[in-house]
Amino acid sequence: MENKKIKVALLGLGTVGGGVYKLIQRRSESMIHTVGAKLEVEKILVHSLHKKREGVDTELLTTDWKSIVNDPEIQIVIEVMGGIEPAKSMIEEALGAGKHVVTANKDLMAEHGGELLDLAAAHGCDLLFEASVAGAIPIIRPLKQCLAGNEISEVMGIVNGTTNYILTKMFEENMDFKTALAKATELGYAEADPTADVEGLDAGRKAAILSSIAFHSRVQFKDVYTEGITKITAEDIAYAKEFDCVIKLLAVAHNTDKGIEVGVYPVLLGKEHPLSSVRDSFNAVFVHGDAVDDAMFYGRGAGEMPTASAVVGDVIDVARNLQFGCNGRISCTCYQDLPVKPFDEVKNKFFLRMQVKNEPGVLAKVASVFGGHKVSIRRVVQKHVQEEAAELVISTEKVKEYHIKDALRELQKMDSISEISSMIREY
Repeated sequence: MENKKIKVALLGLGTVGGGVYKLIQRRSESMIHTVGAKLEVEKILVHSLHKKREGVDTELLTTDWKSIVNDPEIQIVIEVMGGIEPAKSMIEEALGAGKHVVTANKDLMAEHGGELLDLAAAHGCDLLFEASVAGAIPIIRPLKQCLAGNEISEVMGIVNGTTNYILTKMFEENMDFKTALAKATELGYAEADPTADVEGLDAGRKAAILSSIAFHSRVQFKDVYTEGITKITAEDIAYAKEFDCVIKLLAVAHNTDKGIEVGVYPVLLGKEHPLSSVRDSFNAVFVHGDAVDDAMFYGRGAGEMPTASAVVGDVIDVARNLQFGCNGRISCTCYQDLPVKPFDEVKNKFFLRMQVKNEPGVLAKVASVFGGHKVSIRRVVQKHVQEEAAELVISTEKVKEYHIKDALRELQKMDSISEISSMIREY
């Protein structure tokens, strides 16, 4: 057993790829005990052989993908390049050649996960992707295995560390959005172009993956409603504090009798909810099942070694399967074909902030418009009253998205309403 080797190839040597290489080397002595064989990095695919890379054996580096896919000794391919292409084509070729694949690629799995998992099953191969959602946090494997005896009705979580860091700074240090974003960029949490993070696109891809696995039905990124945090203001934060709440960007998915509801958007969340205490760049995923009841998974959602932890965990899983000849035993679990409900049909509670004329009858007019669109008011607060203007804050009961949008469109046409300043969903 001590002489047995399982050879792997790395596709990419950026932040995550470097972390994976380091962790495999760090655990080299214990692999014989945890896997039953030595795990050996045979080749690393890179863009350039001339770039200096500290601590990496340059003999492993190659720019020739064919030298990897055509090497019969390489049994596991670890894709940490990111993006759709060429990662997709390479994974397809690797699976077609009978190689097992571990990937951290959320973009790819959110868009093409179903077809890749079907291809893996057709070739009796493993395709594991724990690191594609929430970094170091184990969530995909628990949903597929540990919680397999449950009917999961709800999955929601903080799955983007950049936006959670920004909202934490806005809440705790009274920073405005631009200042908090600049701080996140300085610390390396935010990319030079932060659009995917702050507009909810990154979290939306993760929501597609999570809801597909939790509800056993394929959900694609295009099915996920996304809304970011760029419109959250200091005034919204102040009201959240007054209402004993926090504001979090949540990926929210429900399995209902009429279809799957899935979206990413800012949420006014009561401090009694476990997710409300998740601060800075940490992630957490909250799950409700009929047997387990409530469960929450918490930890580092990104970074070199946290993400490498999830990738190497998958690699060890594949290696153990190789040892016992049981690869491909858990592939795609989407055995249902459930509809994804149009987001306009989803019911939510809302926090609304609007600027109105300070004159008699305005509140009655607003209430009349809401009543005409089946919007029930739960709470009204009037503040910042000036001689001619006032700020009206309204919380609603659950109402369909299209009803609240129709009501707001009508309100915006009224002379007594100067501005709809905020619309944030409440949990």
